[in-house]
Amino acid sequence: MERVAENLNRALHAAFAADPDLFLLGEDVADPYGGAFKITKGLSSGYPDRVLSTPISEQSLVGVANGLALSGGRAIVEIMFGDFATLAFDQIVNFAAKSVAMYGRRVEVPVIVRCPTGGRRGYGPTHSQSLQKHFIGVPHLSVHEISPFHDNTALLAGLLADGEPAVLFEDKVLYTQPMHEPGTDGPFVADFPFGAGGPARLRASDGDDAADCVIIAPGGVSRRALAAAGTLFAEHEITCEVIVPTRLYPFDVEPLLPALAGAEVVCLVEDSAAGGTWGTEVAARVYERLWGRLRNPVVLCSAEAEVIPTAAHLEQTVLPQASDIHRAIWEAFHA
Repeated sequence: MERVAENLNRALHAAFAADPDLFLLGEDVADPYGGAFKITKGLSSGYPDRVLSTPISEQSLVGVANGLALSGGRAIVEIMFGDFATLAFDQIVNFAAKSVAMYGRRVEVPVIVRCPTGGRRGYGPTHSQSLQKHFIGVPHLSVHEISPFHDNTALLAGLLADGEPAVLFEDKVLYTQPMHEPGTDGPFVADFPFGAGGPARLRASDGDDAADCVIIAPGGVSRRALAAAGTLFAEHEITCEVIVPTRLYPFDVEPLLPALAGAEVVCLVEDSAAGGTWGTEVAARVYERLWGRLRNPVVLCSAEAEVIPTAAHLEQTVLPQASDIHRAIWEAFHA
């Protein structure tokens, strides 16, 4: 069974085979190391002139990638730990994103900034954050997150073809998890009704009636959302549908409205701390379109406003667990 890390590695190999103008830059991405999480394993051996290990300078390596893109190439950047994308914030937000539109004509800047992200690995405060919210709402900068339900070959190809910069968040815990295969998620059946690259929908296979609750949870929290959905049904007979998007911004809420309108509770789950997040952005869009039809306020289940501890038992108190999602939804039904 292919794991997420293997799927992403295969996607990178496919992208390099298809595009002779594609470069990859990052710290320790060359063989034999192949990146901190081995996602770039084998790339430098196959494409030694286009896979470049760089000094520890996130702003500089993203700046070089921007230059390659503006010169007619394409570039993928690996930030070893997504926390340090903050050091490249100027190059991503003030240069890459703005360069698309600030010269009086559209300029293609095909750069993907990959950010291994999230906790649950015991890496502590400076290597465990989920910083998606800091890139939400920047014009001409799209924000994405990998998931076990979406093949990364199609995802990378689409981002490179789009011609605009993108930030791709990759939950580190997902790397070791298997890609979705039919029958591997218990009673849940995955469907992809929104086309290639659109959200995956997972729901119990016992009928087509509207679910009591719809949970929207990106890849990093999707398994926790599924676990919560399972216990809600087993313990309280609350049926849940879990929607797993890959594109966080811009986020198209329109295809989801029929499912959201029919649910008694809508829950958004994210590993970012609350406040100006992807979840609040989506909630605002849902309120705008469904205010008169929502039965309850939209539930936000986010990380605590605290640094992420190294100790596993303390880390669990900061990051949302399946039990936290379960409790938030159960309380919403009884508010």
